[in-house]
Amino acid sequence: MTQATADPPVGSSGTPATPASPGKPDPRDAGLRRIAAETFGIGTLRAGQLEGMAALAAGRDLLAVMPTSYGKSLIYQVPGLLLHRSGTRPGPTLVISPLISLQEDQLEGINGAAGPGTAVAINSAHTAAEQDRAWAAAEDGSAAFLFLAPEQLAKDSTVERLAALGIPLLVVDEAHCVTSWGHDFRPDYLRLGEVRGRLGNPTTAALTATAAAPVREEIQRRLHLDRPLVLVRGFDRPNISLAVVRHHEDKAKRRAVIAQAAAFVAELRGPGLIYAAKRKDSEKYAAKLTRNGLRAAAYHAGMPANERTRVHEAFQAGTLDVVAATTAFGMGIDKPDVRFVLHADIPESLDSYYQQFGRAGRDGQPARAVLHYRSEDLGLRRFFTTHAPDQPSLRVLLAVLAAEDAPLPRVELAARTGFPGRRLTALLNQLQDTGLLHSDDDGVLLTGSPEAALALAVDLAETRGRVDRSRVEMIRAYAETHHCRRQFLLGYFGEELPGPCGNCDTCLAGETSPARTAKGAANGGGEEWPDSFPAGSAVVHAEWGPGQVIQCDGDVLTVLFDSEGYKTLSRTAVLTRGLLKPAR
Repeated sequence: MTQATADPPVGSSGTPATPASPGKPDPRDAGLRRIAAETFGIGTLRAGQLEGMAALAAGRDLLAVMPTSYGKSLIYQVPGLLLHRSGTRPGPTLVISPLISLQEDQLEGINGAAGPGTAVAINSAHTAAEQDRAWAAAEDGSAAFLFLAPEQLAKDSTVERLAALGIPLLVVDEAHCVTSWGHDFRPDYLRLGEVRGRLGNPTTAALTATAAAPVREEIQRRLHLDRPLVLVRGFDRPNISLAVVRHHEDKAKRRAVIAQAAAFVAELRGPGLIYAAKRKDSEKYAAKLTRNGLRAAAYHAGMPANERTRVHEAFQAGTLDVVAATTAFGMGIDKPDVRFVLHADIPESLDSYYQQFGRAGRDGQPARAVLHYRSEDLGLRRFFTTHAPDQPSLRVLLAVLAAEDAPLPRVELAARTGFPGRRLTALLNQLQDTGLLHSDDDGVLLTGSPEAALALAVDLAETRGRVDRSRVEMIRAYAETHHCRRQFLLGYFGEELPGPCGNCDTCLAGETSPARTAKGAANGGGEEWPDSFPAGSAVVHAEWGPGQVIQCDGDVLTVLFDSEGYKTLSRTAVLTRGLLKPAR
């Protein structure tokens, strides 16, 4: 396990863990520091790590939003060992992690530091006999950590077996997958709130590398976290230079991406990534780079698993100059010397963009992140934000549920509808937020009319579509801003940067001004705004309802509305027309 040993405090949000008493150190802190130093070799903790550890050790839920390599894993590993060694909570810490490779990396790190058998995993990388031994170690108390994938929790028998263990601490890695903006793992992740309840609502740590305000709120809601400590740390990556190159013609954009990749390989003397929206484009970029004499390969979800593994291993080993990929490439990648990340197409959101370009410069050395932007490409991203529920399938499911007055077990529900497990889970997820579905150990019960449930599901999907489209507009605003890009980006995630960064294209071109007021900088830069609308404040719009001020970019105020997503309002309109009022 890799962990840097020192880092100065960075901007944050959240509330501190409850101390033992004012002016007195919490005795738990000494135990946590001792395990971090003696077991994991970490003498100096980064900002937020001890705070997060102390919260979990005290039984308080935690949401930690920290970039890869910051040390999120240590936050649960240290209190997990403390709980296990104290003997007060016999069960193992349960870690839900989406990829086998991630699980195996964590397994290796824990067992290398704390001793063989401290952590066990139950996944397809292990034989049936090894999995049986892992269960036995979890049940007899010898294992302090148990790793599972989210889809394994779809089996009631697995959840029942876990419930019998007395899980003291539940860890949800890649926690953004529980939200409406998650990806391939979302259907299984969305059940985790329900599973948590069946496990007795253990203290829970939700960990993710990137989550803006709406994602953080949805993670807390879906996992049913109780007044969690929210830690947001380390978003600023000052060693990565940010830039946007605007294009009018698609062919010119493609030529520019190829030329820049080749130039960066030669100039920066390190490997890089190109992200493309389509699979065929990743193949075209890789082929063109190869013809130009570079060691390049494509990577996307449509490739055979063994070929994806070959490309992944070659990139990690340093035998490739460039990987041209879709978003399928990235989770589990922790290569420190990536020198550049180019986006040949506009990403789906600033959340995705930050996570993807953040794979560069993890060694702290200079790196480049360049977005090749063509406004016409926004149409494709807007198309992907269309959310149309499968109404015929929902009607079938609702009809079966409506015919029963008691909870229907999932196995029986699958048999009656004919839907396979994952399809059934996805459909139930579409109904879960209607409030007309009750799910527990006994099964699933419809508590309202089928017509009302379907109408609510459709309405919720439309709302989600509006919010997703607004996220596309935020990445457009980032691409088109004339102010400091880093201030814009950090403001989106709720972190403050006092002045222009000096390491983005707008700063380097002299378009930004360092002469900003403290109040303007606190709102993301630009002109001063009234005290009634500071960043993070709750507001109300007559048409769009409640929202939260995110940032100010020059003369534009960005507000995140619950039902509409991100909206940008001009300073003049807000001040002269009274568009916003402080929430009471």
